[in-house]
Amino acid sequence: MEDVFARLRRVGALKRHRLGGEPSDRRLARAAGVSHGTPGAWLGGRQLPQRVDPLLAVLDEVRAEAARRGLLATRADALSTDTVGELLDEQRWRAAFEAERGRRNERSRLEAERQRARAALERDGLRARQSDLADRPRSVRAWSAGRLGVHPAIPGRGRSRDSAPGPGPGPGPTGADTSDFVLPRYVPRQHDVRLRRLLAAAVTDEARPILAVVQGPSCTGKTRTAYEALREAVPEDFDLLFPADTDSLLAVLAADALPPRTVLWLNEAQHYLTDPHGEAAAAALLRRLDGEGPLIVIATLWPEHAEALTRPATHSRDAHRHARTLLAQARWVDLPRTFADDLDAARAAAADDPSLTEALAAGAGAGTGAGAGARTGAGSGSGSAELTQALAAGPDLVRHYERPAGPYGPYGSALISAAMDAHRLGAPGPLPLVFLEAAAVGYLTDAERAHARPDWFGHALARARTLIKHTTRPLQDVPHPTGMGRLPGAARLADYLRHHGRHARRFRCPPDSFWHAAREHLTHPEELLRLGDAARWRARFAHAVRLYEAAAAAGESYALIRLGQMRKDNCDMEEAETLYQLAVDAGNTDGLLHQAALWEEDWCWEEAEKLYLRASAAGVEDALTYAGLMWDGAGEPGKAWAWYERALQAGHTDVLVFMAQSRRREGSPQEAADLCRRAIAAGHTDVLPQLVCFWEETGQQDEADQLLRRFADAGDTSALINVAVLTGRSGRPDRAEQLYLRAAAAGDHRGWFLRAFMWEKAGDLEKAESSFRKAAASGDLDALRHVARMREAAGDAAGAEALYRQAVDAEADVEALSSLARLREAAGDRAQAERLHLVAADTGDVRVASSVLSLARLRGAEEETYLRFGLAADGSASAPWEWPLVP
Repeated sequence: MEDVFARLRRVGALKRHRLGGEPSDRRLARAAGVSHGTPGAWLGGRQLPQRVDPLLAVLDEVRAEAARRGLLATRADALSTDTVGELLDEQRWRAAFEAERGRRNERSRLEAERQRARAALERDGLRARQSDLADRPRSVRAWSAGRLGVHPAIPGRGRSRDSAPGPGPGPGPTGADTSDFVLPRYVPRQHDVRLRRLLAAAVTDEARPILAVVQGPSCTGKTRTAYEALREAVPEDFDLLFPADTDSLLAVLAADALPPRTVLWLNEAQHYLTDPHGEAAAAALLRRLDGEGPLIVIATLWPEHAEALTRPATHSRDAHRHARTLLAQARWVDLPRTFADDLDAARAAAADDPSLTEALAAGAGAGTGAGAGARTGAGSGSGSAELTQALAAGPDLVRHYERPAGPYGPYGSALISAAMDAHRLGAPGPLPLVFLEAAAVGYLTDAERAHARPDWFGHALARARTLIKHTTRPLQDVPHPTGMGRLPGAARLADYLRHHGRHARRFRCPPDSFWHAAREHLTHPEELLRLGDAARWRARFAHAVRLYEAAAAAGESYALIRLGQMRKDNCDMEEAETLYQLAVDAGNTDGLLHQAALWEEDWCWEEAEKLYLRASAAGVEDALTYAGLMWDGAGEPGKAWAWYERALQAGHTDVLVFMAQSRRREGSPQEAADLCRRAIAAGHTDVLPQLVCFWEETGQQDEADQLLRRFADAGDTSALINVAVLTGRSGRPDRAEQLYLRAAAAGDHRGWFLRAFMWEKAGDLEKAESSFRKAAASGDLDALRHVARMREAAGDAAGAEALYRQAVDAEADVEALSSLARLREAAGDRAQAERLHLVAADTGDVRVASSVLSLARLRGAEEETYLRFGLAADGSASAPWEWPLVP
């Protein structure tokens, strides 16, 4: 199958050579709602957008120009027999885009198989190494629930705070649990059965090491679930080690101090894996998992962190490559958000447990309020389904924040809002109090600021640190990282409020005071970089530049690349190249790739080639392959092949995939199949679907059918879908239909999604919409937007608007917000359209340029001013600002 990047390069070559460079990159950028240089990067085959619609907008412009010149029925190029119209066909592009997304997911999953590790050292040496560690293993029964991170529960009426906490274990030998630690009766559920079975199988002598990840939102009982499974399934002769932080985890792994019959406890695993040393820890842990068992790694993780850590990389910097590989081989145990299916068991257990009794009563009270039934789907009284949240006082934390009482209530809530924004936008670590004090100003009204007393901050902090239900506080003390007591001058946000803030504030952009305070008082380079990204994606360009400048000064070389990208977006190519070179001088070889991209966009292939050669010499694994892809896109297959062979000689076997695609384009399917076999032998099993099609093209149907059965038996729906896309494009829609349905029946909603495209292309809109709706029912927001688009095209504006709003509610979807704005503008409601475009910008997205241009148009303002300086809080153009001096 010709991959999507090769097709993009063919379109780029068509635009350059046959369309005279038209449409211009600026015209394409405006059509797609992206920055000026982005369409060139797409059509050069170097990047792929996260969503297909902006790419289709670019292709529509190219198709229109080709039609104007009468080229649609002519042969596209010498690489295939496609016409220009077929090369630019929308449905083919949708299918190719979806196939590429499936291929990336599959490659991430299989990458875990490539890790190996060293064997354990002798036990005497192990004990010596463990004695040098700050965090040492102890018997699994020596750890108490509180010491392992289980939340204490609300005490409940009638419970003596000096009594033992019900049937659960009392204070452990570590001294972390006191008589005040309340552990209510545990109510086992279906996920407990799965986790305990996993652990029971993992403790046998012949068992291999396993990683079990307990996943669930905040305050759903992840840590308690893991703790109870540990007590139930792990023998007493196992040890448990709980590292305090990533440095401690790395020290344990570097000392090879995790012998068989050990449990490694990683509560809130995102803190280990998103740390600056998290990738090193993930790689080291992967090597240990390839070693001797039995060994159990138990991790807890929030869904949003799991999604961020497992999402395939979409650009040259892959921030979580090792973490993604690690989590790809995990055994996942998902916790439900509520107790809705187990309320009867909880009520039975509450008969002699005051904590459960009070939590059920509190939940029932919450459920009678407006909106509670909508959250759980159970109607009046359904709030009792949120039992674990009530036990941990989560709803009370939200109530304390959203209903500020007393003279200092609004000031305390302002501190919490600033902490929420910091956490959700990229600064999850301990927050300096001076940062919260400076940031809070913008969260208060003019009247509140005017009436503030000189000592307002102390009172506000006391309000934000109020003890809720004897259990937790909104802003909490931070344990000292190296000693006893708390870290002075810092605070952390309660878990449940972090979770709540992501949803409650998802449409809001922080005030100017937040960005200024971050620049002045935050010092962690990666946090400054992430906050700079957040400002940039919200078109607060002045703040983004200053945050990147601070991150670069703190030693973050990627901040120099970000500044270079912003200069490039403003067509300041010399400054962009200077910044990329500064990143290279700082040891960041990605700067070479960005420099090469600049030369490629100017069609200076030889200069770009030199930079790719430098990048290869500097250790960039794929640089030689990139050079080959560049020459492919430039219409020089001979030069491309020479670079592919050079990459292969250097040991980069993944280039075999591109070589196979090149031979297939040249009409040599048998040679392409041979290259696929070599790629598979080298471990690149993601090429198997292409091999199926090559076999069919060369008459080896039995081999193709056998491999398809293997995919089905293994539940490999990504491979089935890839084959379906390939067979559909080769003129066999009936077989493609069967494979799509097989994948959909196995639970892969992409089968419905791509099948819908097939029906849409065939003109059966009713069946297409039905398939899109089935994909949407499985949680596919792209499918939901397509249903809305079809309703809009059919003249059902009200139905389309309802579906777009559903997409917005599900995931703060910026595309859906922009579509709503378009519908409102078409209905004559320009004020609401403007407001929706501003909300889309404030929500934050890499495609923010589209919202910026729409705001400029609706306000009758100069687009270039908006694109250069970005937005102010009210949606107007920001005041002019100057670029920082190059360091």
